[in-house]
Amino acid sequence: MPASKNALSVELVNALGDHLVAAEADAAVRVVVLTNEGNTFCAGADLKGSSRAAPRHSLVSVLDAIVEFPKPVVGRIAGHCMGDHLVGLAAAADISVVADDAMLGFTEVRLGVCPAVISVVCLPKLRRADASELFLSGERISAARAQHVGLINHAVPPAEMDATVDEIVGKLVRGGPQALAASKALVARVPQMSREDAFEWTAPLSQRLFHSEEAKEGISAFKVRRDAAWVPEARRVGTGRA
Repeated sequence: MPASKNALSVELVNALGDHLVAAEADAAVRVVVLTNEGNTFCAGADLKGSSRAAPRHSLVSVLDAIVEFPKPVVGRIAGHCMGDHLVGLAAAADISVVADDAMLGFTEVRLGVCPAVISVVCLPKLRRADASELFLSGERISAARAQHVGLINHAVPPAEMDATVDEIVGKLVRGGPQALAASKALVARVPQMSREDAFEWTAPLSQRLFHSEEAKEGISAFKVRRDAAWVPEARRVGTGRA
């Protein structure tokens, strides 16, 4: 919703939640790309509060859905990213590509509030020293610095964003759907577990995956140097970009 600088109104949060539900149910969808129109990825919360729409989803449920989503989520952020709502979307994505002329920041303290909800997805990506400085100062930082502190993955010139995202998507769809979902779960859950609990959970997970039909196909394809059946035709070697 460019007119409102993509502020997270009830309508926008509902739309994000609805699209995630639809994408998860659609087997043809292998990767979800979150992006924007206009020069602002998200202006944060809708402070005008003029919406009369009934909420079907909340920011918490949308962020949680992105983290738990069984398919890779890529953030393509071409514009300013201010406030916990928008930085949260960038941090919740598995891989984020940000235009290098964009500015990001946790500006809540300057409004007398704090980046509470978004801290759940941002803090695992930040060192404590960086988190303290960013949360407490409310300063805007460049995409390059956001990449340096680990908040985003790539800061690239605007003209290179589409090519960068396309390259990332091309790599992601080469992974098996089941394997991608399991790998996302590892990243989200293992750091929160004790070592003993992590081994107890990952060992049977590994066994299930190795004995799955997807693994059989992947190993067979590897042995004869062909693309696995799940790789989209346009991404297969010899038929399109790998």
